[in-house]
Amino acid sequence: MESAVSDTGAFIYGRAVIPAWLDEQLPFRRSFLEIGGHRIHVMEQGEGRPVLLSHGNPTWGYLWRKVAAELVDEPLRLVMPDLLGLGLSDKPRDPSVHSLSAHIGRMAELIQTLDLQDVIAVGQDWGGPIGIAPFIDMPERLGGLVVLNTVLGPPRPGFKPTAFHRFAHSPLAPIAFRGFGFPQGWLHTAQGDRSSIRGSTRRAYTWPLRGLANNAAPLALARMVPDSMEHPSITPLTRLQAFIEAYEGPAAIVWGDRDPVLGTLRKRIERWLPNATVTVTQAGHFLQEEVPREIADGIRDVASRR
Repeated sequence: MESAVSDTGAFIYGRAVIPAWLDEQLPFRRSFLEIGGHRIHVMEQGEGRPVLLSHGNPTWGYLWRKVAAELVDEPLRLVMPDLLGLGLSDKPRDPSVHSLSAHIGRMAELIQTLDLQDVIAVGQDWGGPIGIAPFIDMPERLGGLVVLNTVLGPPRPGFKPTAFHRFAHSPLAPIAFRGFGFPQGWLHTAQGDRSSIRGSTRRAYTWPLRGLANNAAPLALARMVPDSMEHPSITPLTRLQAFIEAYEGPAAIVWGDRDPVLGTLRKRIERWLPNATVTVTQAGHFLQEEVPREIADGIRDVASRR
């Protein structure tokens, strides 16, 4: 897609104006796809076998830049979409667009629009369910899995949500999320190495969500996390667990054990994917910032197996 430079030195991509300090960190092909009536921003690198890199809340495709740098010479086509409401994708304020089923449906449409085949699906946080569940209904397009700190099924009956997610469902949450830029300004607190999200890196995560008109998604995505067994996310997560437990293709797990949100779920994922290679690290929740080489090695490992 055509880009232009504004009088301020910012780069204009469609409706998105990216400041020069951020643009220089993103040496990727960029485009916008019309998906489900919304514009979805997609960054790509390389040619060859497609690797779908799916992020979660409240990040965007920027999260994958270090992993992409590790894979720059590989025969792989990295596809890094921004979820609706995040990054440079459209930011509708209607919370109903942020059901888990709706996000999965849009990702399925994106996969079909780009005609991705033999895909290595890589997912972290909500990017796990959103990036993998589309293949339940088109398994012929899936060629491998790389699972990073995420959930691939519903919680157990009688579960207790984390303090973060209990707060997200509270009446005070809109004030914190909408008025004080939570949680994107505090991502470093979920890291094994808190210095991994500082300075310009922290600024890159807060920049797309600046202003009340742009920051509805983090709260809506936090509320996608079940707070009961009747929550709407339970049904798609239950379908996903059955799919994962039946999956027999190549898989790798790369995990950050110092993740205060999902770190303890690794053993559960390992049971569901008993044939996966497992790499355990001391990274935190956004492990792409801390262990990109280990993640790239996991992708190479899966790509080498058929």
